[in-house]
Amino acid sequence: MINFSKTNGLIPVIIQDDRTLQVLMLGYMNEEAFEKTKTEGVVTFFSRSKNRLWTKGEESGNFLKVKNIAIDCDQDTILIKATPENIVCHTGSFSCFGNKETKGFLYELEEKIAQRINNQVEDSYTYSLYQKGINKVAQKVGEEAVELIIEAKDNDSDLFKNEAADLLYHFLILLKAKNFSMQEIEKILSARNQ
Repeated sequence: MINFSKTNGLIPVIIQDDRTLQVLMLGYMNEEAFEKTKTEGVVTFFSRSKNRLWTKGEESGNFLKVKNIAIDCDQDTILIKATPENIVCHTGSFSCFGNKETKGFLYELEEKIAQRINNQVEDSYTYSLYQKGINKVAQKVGEEAVELIIEAKDNDSDLFKNEAADLLYHFLILLKAKNFSMQEIEKILSARNQ
């Protein structure tokens, strides 16, 4: 239970990218903004400068889609993990704390693969493979896995690493084709490590 009275009705809210865990911004919520955020699944703050409820993105279209809400141990700060629809900061920066960060290159690659597929980039190998359907994508993953196994038996480190990269790349396309994310797979691996 959030203690809104503890801080004169306004609670600080930290917004974090649910995919990369990058801190995006800090805002404030009163009880009404908090309830609206929970109900609608889009982050709504109480704007101290406008003295009213303000849904992030109401003017820019850069909404923050709520994925998870956590309350700190003192019940006076909220952490919201959200998916940003575009840049977050009014200055044009991805985050109010600077440029876009990722959990690593593989997440950037996953995003680039998704963009090529979602934007139907015609001259893209990724999109052309995706268009052939799930059977062809899965077949390609299988071919790359076999090629990696063959290279694992030999002593050419460069060929082995290149085949490993090919397998990983095609695996990311397969995840997209199945509408799954690397983050979902990461959660399963993390749970197994408990």
